[in-house]
Amino acid sequence: MSMDRLMENIMQKQNPTVAGLDPKLDYIPGYVKAQCFEKYGKNLQGAAESLLAFNKALIDSLWDIVPAVKPQAAYYEMYGWPGMKAFAETIDYAKSKGLFVITDGKRNDIGATMQAYAAAHLGATDVEGESFQAFGADALTVNGYLGTDCIDPLLAVCGAKDKGIFVLVKTSNPSAGEFQDQMMHAMYEPLYRAMGNMCQQWGLKLPGKYGYSGVGAVVGATYPKQLKELRAALPNTFFLVPGFGAQGGAADDVALGFDKHGLGAIVNSSRAIMCAWQKENCDPQDFAGAARREALRMRDQLMAKIGGISLPV
Repeated sequence: MSMDRLMENIMQKQNPTVAGLDPKLDYIPGYVKAQCFEKYGKNLQGAAESLLAFNKALIDSLWDIVPAVKPQAAYYEMYGWPGMKAFAETIDYAKSKGLFVITDGKRNDIGATMQAYAAAHLGATDVEGESFQAFGADALTVNGYLGTDCIDPLLAVCGAKDKGIFVLVKTSNPSAGEFQDQMMHAMYEPLYRAMGNMCQQWGLKLPGKYGYSGVGAVVGATYPKQLKELRAALPNTFFLVPGFGAQGGAADDVALGFDKHGLGAIVNSSRAIMCAWQKENCDPQDFAGAARREALRMRDQLMAKIGGISLPV
């Protein structure tokens, strides 16, 4: 099962972090952009090739440290078809290095449309009897607020293709509580708890060998009280935890999302890793080295709070 592979990567590297690959042109050193613009032009293709060159260098510097990467689809979609080509090649390159890939797409629909999203990002596309992989990530973030109708098409693909999903439960943004904290009066619990409970229920169709199902939950580091609450309430749901670092989440906060084995969550960092060279004010030629140093710093901070990571027997 997909989450089992993620946990095995986490245990092997003793590092429960995922590097977000959400590149903006402002994050990319000038010399990288100049090389790509000279070859492809200062246009959508030149921009997309800059993203890809940047991503590949980051992956080369991080693959032996982090267990996973998380490209956010919107940062590639904005550059049209060249951006989506860079997105696909980023996924392929990360997987060639043994990294678990989580596509951050937050997809949400029902029926045939959700089947199409599932085929695109997790499964395969049929072309008159021939099957082709479009993007091929290991997991996809999804919005579950259309209910089971939007999740079942994904579960079918996940079961057949050894993939996983992360459902938005308690997100890290400041206004998340406008809806997610609203009380469900029939259940006397907030909406995010109801969604978390559904993750547990959906996960029964994708059991894993280490106690966590193939249906994970997105739970933000910026709400540590709720993170602790949900860890206790959802013992079989693996967490993707955004909001560490630039958004304000700290190691003490995210430690609440882990179980006694040091498992149960993977913590995302995007800007802090990608832009480490700017924060360090180091030579732009060393941007990948700065990303590596930041990833190691993050790992050490988290592991100091979590302790060792082991797989249940």
